[in-house]
Amino acid sequence: MRMVRALLASAAVGDEASTAGAGLIEDLLWAHAVPADGLEHIRVRPLPHGMDVVLFLSTPSDASALLAAAGLLDRLQRPLARHGYTGGVVL
Repeated sequence: MRMVRALLASAAVGDEASTAGAGLIEDLLWAHAVPADGLEHIRVRPLPHGMDVVLFLSTPSDASALLAAAGLLDRLQRPLARHGYTGGVVL
């Protein structure tokens, strides 16, 4: 299993950001994941200006995990934008 960390930026700050919810981000990730992503687990935590996301992926290599995470976050750009998030920068 591989871990990939991503950051989502938000215009919301502090409690306002957490109200939008880590649960919402987690639900969006699960809803847009496809079997080829190899997504097994998600951890989302609020930050002062966004969300810290860790994706746990079952992939054969670090490179394939990064590609799968980037693809998933790319599919999420519009849904995330509707909720005030931008980015999805894979670290």
